[in-house]
Amino acid sequence: MASLWTPICDKLGIEFPIFGFAHDVKTVAAISNAGGYGVYGATRRFPHEISDELQQIQDLVGGKPFGVDLVLPPDMPQHNSREAIEAEIPPEHKAFVEDLIQRYNVPKGSGPGMRTRFIRSQEIETAQLKAVINSDVNMFACGIGAPPEAVAQAKARGKVTLALIGSPHHVQRTIAAGVDIIVAQGYDAGAHTGPIGTFSLVPQIVEAAGDVPVLVAGGVATGRHIAAALAMGAQGVWLGTAWLLSQEHQGHMHPVNTKKLIQAGSGDTVITRSESGKTFRQVRTGWSQEWESENAPTPLKMPYQDVLVGDLLGAIEEHDIEPLIHSGAGQSIGYFNEVRPVQTIMDELVGQSVTALRAQSQFLR
Repeated sequence: MASLWTPICDKLGIEFPIFGFAHDVKTVAAISNAGGYGVYGATRRFPHEISDELQQIQDLVGGKPFGVDLVLPPDMPQHNSREAIEAEIPPEHKAFVEDLIQRYNVPKGSGPGMRTRFIRSQEIETAQLKAVINSDVNMFACGIGAPPEAVAQAKARGKVTLALIGSPHHVQRTIAAGVDIIVAQGYDAGAHTGPIGTFSLVPQIVEAAGDVPVLVAGGVATGRHIAAALAMGAQGVWLGTAWLLSQEHQGHMHPVNTKKLIQAGSGDTVITRSESGKTFRQVRTGWSQEWESENAPTPLKMPYQDVLVGDLLGAIEEHDIEPLIHSGAGQSIGYFNEVRPVQTIMDELVGQSVTALRAQSQFLR
């Protein structure tokens, strides 16, 4: 019986060339256990949490490979100092956030929000990287930025290295950093994404990458998308949105977000900088609409926007402020409208891929 395979499967010791990104330990483990390659998004976790959670995943997957993703953008502040960042936030931005709090009657949160637990800084990034390097994780992935020194440290410890990029102009710099695998992330993708559509982007990156394997991210939701990715010269796919409605992920998901994701179509997502200061695709809600209004200030750069809105974002979910609750999601969300186990999602992706690839032979004469 035919199954889905590319050379990267043998290289990494996985059954299927399907890489799954999630912020939830159980979801990541389930992806690896289902034959794919689970990757844990740990950029908002303290170093000791990263160590503990990577060990939890290891315990769940046994010897199956999995990865961890960090965001390492350049030009971040040197120190983890909230006071220093707050001192530079313009008064009009603070006033806009205070107005949101008043109009939506948002009570104060019981603690810092997810984006204000610590400040995105060189100090934190160094400590996070140390936790990753000292762990037994098989892959180190760079969601934003791929510092050569970080890549070198990971490779010296025998880890596969990977970087997500959204432009052909980033290929040579990424290869020069020593990255083993490139993810070509198109405009369709959820969370941090670039301006170029997946179909336009991927062939250019594949050609520029040469012998470096390329994965496709952005709009991948079915086996037909996977077949198209392989036809464009990629060796696999990278999915994030697909797992948001997995059963395993529901423990990490606010119930309101589950409902909004089920109801959302591909046209119901927007790209905004209001989340972190970086471009971030999410489901359209009152939050994104408020930041698109005429009286809204221009979002600040990371990490200033993080500090500006971080506590409020935490309070919104803690106190169930339904209009403002939102989730990152790609345009592929239109293909997912029910909660299912990771194994079921994986089986469907693989089965559809085989069917789609077989169907292509009819076009050959």
